[in-house]
Amino acid sequence: MYEREIETRSVEETKKYQYDQLKNMIQRIYDNVPFYRKKMDEHQITPDDLHSLEDIQKFPFTVKQDLRDNYPFDLLAVPMEEIVRIHASSGTTGKPTVVCYTQKDIDSWASMAARSLVCAGGSPEDVLQNAYGYGLFTGGLGIHNGAETLGTAVIPISGGNTNKQLMLMKDLQTSILTCTPSYALYLADAIQSREDLSLEDLNLKIGVFGGEPWTNEMRQEIENKLHIKAYDIYGLSEIYGPGVGIECECQEGLHIWEDHFIVEIVNPETLMPVPEGEEGELVITTFTKEGMPLLRYRTRDLTRIIPERCSCGRTHKRIDRLKGRTDDMLIIRGVNVFPSQIESALLQIPEIACHYQIIVDRIRNLDTIEIKVELDSHLEIDDLDDLKIIEKKTDTIVHSVTGIHAKITLVEPHSLERTSGKSKRVLDLR
Repeated sequence: MYEREIETRSVEETKKYQYDQLKNMIQRIYDNVPFYRKKMDEHQITPDDLHSLEDIQKFPFTVKQDLRDNYPFDLLAVPMEEIVRIHASSGTTGKPTVVCYTQKDIDSWASMAARSLVCAGGSPEDVLQNAYGYGLFTGGLGIHNGAETLGTAVIPISGGNTNKQLMLMKDLQTSILTCTPSYALYLADAIQSREDLSLEDLNLKIGVFGGEPWTNEMRQEIENKLHIKAYDIYGLSEIYGPGVGIECECQEGLHIWEDHFIVEIVNPETLMPVPEGEEGELVITTFTKEGMPLLRYRTRDLTRIIPERCSCGRTHKRIDRLKGRTDDMLIIRGVNVFPSQIESALLQIPEIACHYQIIVDRIRNLDTIEIKVELDSHLEIDDLDDLKIIEKKTDTIVHSVTGIHAKITLVEPHSLERTSGKSKRVLDLR
């Protein structure tokens, strides 16, 4: 463990600490952020109404649109001269979502990221190749600062430039790879295609992957192809970035660092709390953040709190691997379908690779869904009948998992677009 005393703090101590910090944070945003003062006044609630942690449920939610509506700096809780860094997430509706950090925020984030890397088995003896994008996206600098805080050597290569990635991975004996899971698969395929490079030439041991939803089936695919142990890391720009939570060596859910966050699970339709252990939408409050603290931020991520204590000894709550996002859910002919369900189905089929695209359209007022998926590069096809058998098999398994039939289109290996960042898995043309 990186900070054993904090990571194993008793539940009672954690709750007392959270309450004290939360009360202070709600008072700060009420006094310093007009948006929150107005919102609380509209709900006829004040900071004095917080008497226990459970009372957080009385306070209003924050959503991503609130950050856009208050662009760029209207959610700041400190003067601008205290801000030392600004990140932004790309927005499909024009203006990006801006997030701001004080030096204390940067230090806290680096500490959480370092703690997360140790959770995955990292140490100062490692060489970490950081293939997350650097810049406005929080991934690159978030992991970088955490690794340097831990004392791990960092290769700040960012995404793309695959040939150089592989050259440095071999020459510098990279032991930890950090990137999106889809790019990890792309690197694995690139290694397999090279005659002058093999896994035996490399020193890879650990992968820390995030930035997009991925399934346990994809984890197995990555681990088999790269001969590493792959860990799921969680973070989002609005909260901090990578390091909000991560799997430990037990890989039975992601620990969320409760000395910085309060997590709730609510029903995404009623917005009421669900019983512990039931699935719903993850809501996070950032009670130690100075620059832009967020109260009850609706992440749109679907998961559940795992009620049992983790056998690793850490006492921080765990959430299950993300099922998807409420805004990623597709409704096809009245059936709710998540891309992660389709990915899980596809990875049960050995004849195809883990590269796919889901295309949704509406023809004559009827929803249609097509799944383009690459054939495995080592597969030998004798005739068209073999392809039809694979197509039928794929449709059958997808239907058994999702409840819908899809048009299955098998395409040549390496023909679908690759990216070093988040993969665009779904194209909705409706």
